[in-house]
Amino acid sequence: MTANQPLDSASSAVQHHLTLLQGIIQRMAENSRSCKLWCITIVAAVLVLVARTEQPNYALIALLPAGLFLILDTYYLALERAFRNSYNDFVRKLHNGELKCSDLYDLNSTGSGFRNFCRAFFNSFSILPFYLGLAIMVALVWALMKCWAMPASGG
Repeated sequence: MTANQPLDSASSAVQHHLTLLQGIIQRMAENSRSCKLWCITIVAAVLVLVARTEQPNYALIALLPAGLFLILDTYYLALERAFRNSYNDFVRKLHNGELKCSDLYDLNSTGSGFRNFCRAFFNSFSILPFYLGLAIMVALVWALMKCWAMPASGG
């Protein structure tokens, strides 16, 4: 088998390559889900602790983990999309008869980088609305705590 020999979809190497790409895509999606889960857990814990201390300004500390998880989640989504593009390119080559042995086990993602990161940030319903809503919730908690703290300190 030469490096430029065309491959068919029945080849075990082709099936294994597709399985590897599917596994990577699934792990990136799971990582993204975990980011959201951990973010909500940590932000909620910070807000509970802030409510107990009755220091409203400390509620803004909850924005720090939210921002860090926003970046990490966006990175995972950008990688997932890049590997999905790589998967689609591989399948397109396979169906067009352009797939060569040299294409196997090339697990580089296509379209990764800062541009793909920005696209994932601005064009995803699972990123911007989620973290923006979380930031708005933190701001509301901060504002409500400030309002409740005012009458108590004024009397």
